[in-house]
Parts: sequence; C-alpha cells; structure tokens
Amino acid sequence: MIDEPLDATERAELCDLFVASGPDAPTLCEGWTTLDLAAHLVIREHDPRSGLAIRGGDRFAGLERKVRDGGRAKGYASLVERLRSGPPAVPWRVPGLRPLLNTNEWFIHHEDVRRANGQGPRDRPDIDAALWPMVRRMAPMMLRRVKGAGVALAAPGHGEVPARGPGPSARIEGGPQELALFLFGRRSAAQVEISGPDDALAAVDAAKLGI
Repeated sequence: MIDEPLDATERAELCDLFVASGPDAPTLCEGWTTLDLAAHLVIREHDPRSGLAIRGGDRFAGLERKVRDGGRAKGYASLVERLRSGPPAVPWRVPGLRPLLNTNEWFIHHEDVRRANGQGPRDRPDIDAALWPMVRRMAPMMLRRVKGAGVALAAPGHGEVPARGPGPSARIEGGPQELALFLFGRRSAAQVEISGPDDALAAVDAAKLGI
C-alpha cells in the first residue's frame, strides 16, 4: 500500500471535520466561519484571481470579498465535496512543488478548525517530520516584520534556527506543529515557550507574522 502525501490526508481529514462541524462553526481565522474557510480553499484552487484576492492586501480587499462571496454562494456541501475531490488537474508538474505549496496550507487550516473547536495538538511524528524542514526554510520570511530583534526557533528533537541580525534575541521553543502555527500568526493556539529580554519579546509581540 502506498502512503498518501500528507497534504492529501490533511485535506481528507479537514473535509470530514467540515462535515462534522457544519457551516457555522468558528475557526482561528478572525471573522471566518467554517463556510468562509471552505470558500477560501475552493477559490484558492479554482479561481485564477485568488492570488491577488488572498495576498493582495488592502488594494484588493474588494476583490477578496467578491471572490469569497461567490464561493459561499455555491453552498457549503458543494464546497466541501469540491475540496474532497482533490485539486484541479494541471498539464504540468514541478517535482517537489506540491508539498511545498500545500502541506503548510492544509495543516494550518485543519488546525484552524480543530483548535477553534476545542481540539488540542496531535501526536503525529509524520506531521512533525514534514513540517520542520518547511518551518526552517520559511522562518526568515515569516519573521521579517520583527523589527529591532532577532528570533531563534527551537524544536526539541528536530533542530534549531539561529537568530539573525543585530540586537537582542528572543527564543521560541515548541514542536514543529506549534512553531508552524505561531509563524502563520496563530499565536493564541500555538503551544510554545518564548524567552528572552523584554525588548526582544516586545518586538515579537508587536510584529505581524506570516506571509
């Protein structure tokens, strides 16, 4: 039996959770219910405008609302089944691109629903092993808005990312799943320990993390 890629199993488990939770359950995405999140994921995969709508900032806020409203109009059950059917077929494949683009996305949004509805961390070494290299690679970009301080990451049993740049340094320690949640802005849900001088901690606290 061939193991499914982690992003595929996270997709399937999130779809099951969507069905179990219904369209009005809370998520860690501020202001979004499970219906909003399902619509976001569908347009991410199927609407060519999604890149601008999702990451375009205030300039494209109107487009983001329009695109997500269009997704919501399809109905919750339809959205979930479209997600469950997998990503759209493409005529080309770049080796290694799928896990890079999708593993973090599906893990984070799965946790957005799980943890907003009272479920805690998962004891999943396979997820930890898949996430840690990505956390290590993405840390500089995700922490770029921390001004005046460095940030070191530590995942016991996996490794460390040293702090960069001059000034005081904060240290954030936790498992790869928790560090991923923290870097993607889910601070309230991430079970991490943060230590360091007060000015470094203040710099981390003031920064908007994530893409």
